[in-house]
Amino acid sequence: MKKIASFLLVNFTLLLSSCSGGNDSNDYTVVDLYPNVTSKFSGKIDLNNLANYANQTIPAYITKDNTVGNPITDKGATLGRVLFYDTNLSSNNTISCSSCHIQANAFGDVAIASIGVNGTTTRHSMRLANSRFSNEAKFFWDERAATLEVQTTQPIQNHLEMGFSGTSGDGSISILIAKLQKIEYYKELFKFTFGSETITENKIQLALSQFVRSIQSFDSKYDTGRALAANDNQPFTNFTAQENQGKNLFLTPPVFDAAGSRTGGGVGCAVCHAAPEFDIDPNTRNNGIIGVLNGTGIDITNTKAPSLRNLVKQDGTTNGPMMHTGNLETLQTVIGHYGTINLAPGNTNLDPRLRPNGFGQKLNLTATEVNALIAFLKTLSGTNLYVDSKWSSPF
Repeated sequence: MKKIASFLLVNFTLLLSSCSGGNDSNDYTVVDLYPNVTSKFSGKIDLNNLANYANQTIPAYITKDNTVGNPITDKGATLGRVLFYDTNLSSNNTISCSSCHIQANAFGDVAIASIGVNGTTTRHSMRLANSRFSNEAKFFWDERAATLEVQTTQPIQNHLEMGFSGTSGDGSISILIAKLQKIEYYKELFKFTFGSETITENKIQLALSQFVRSIQSFDSKYDTGRALAANDNQPFTNFTAQENQGKNLFLTPPVFDAAGSRTGGGVGCAVCHAAPEFDIDPNTRNNGIIGVLNGTGIDITNTKAPSLRNLVKQDGTTNGPMMHTGNLETLQTVIGHYGTINLAPGNTNLDPRLRPNGFGQKLNLTATEVNALIAFLKTLSGTNLYVDSKWSSPF
């Protein structure tokens, strides 16, 4: 009898351990402790066999990572996935994070301004792919969020976007939390992830940011070539001559004359968008785009940019317009913008790298160089990002 009692005690202890939230192993008990999750997300989420978010393959040449104090777990990212796609996070149950950050568009939007519960966004929605792999830890175009964790709940608390601002007749985020606390599958998911049914803004931030950081793309033509090369400066054996020319132009700094006109070298995109992450330099200032989406005046505060990976899909179409104003719709127009930088009145925040010797840069690109740059930028797009079910809607 003592042996039987001991056996039952051990197995009961293991059962409690499996749902405590402290162990991210996939070796869960077969006893279904989460019936509402099982029912709601049948065929999409299996808590006994979670998708791999925590241990995805990251190439050895990728070294940048803005994860601080909130490592990705399978449990946390699974909860984050549900939160990301749930319209319950908006005041009128019509908008989710995924409404503006769409998997088919590298988690960006083809609309210039995304639709919210009380109007449209004031800046174009930024692509989220590879958000983790950057030295820049701040988020939003104007870097007003110190971390991704802080960023995740700000759209929820925006009057225009998701409507829990606590102003203009909106309820506050505490109203949202009370709303989610009444939803049975959230009681179970928060218990599963954190060991308690209690929902807080911090827990929402932790889960959403784990899911967003899990969205990665390293299966591009560029990655195939980079894996075979000692460094980025070597010609990639899988690239065409045009693609290698574009890579060289991208990486090599330009040589300017006294009037800011390029006389040699490359075009130096990598000075601000360094390979192999192609993230934005944290010290970058305004890039010469100072327009606003709504209203009049200028906006010179925008100094953040998404990774240049997955600017386009495999068919060459863009994942939506580019820049915070969404005013540049093709890679050619983006290159054209940087080809001739105008010193606009009032732009006191223009990056000094775009005004050599005090003049707006003139790259004097030939048609051959423009086409080579475009060819190279297209090599930065993968395929799995758009189809992997672990980043798709669980509803």
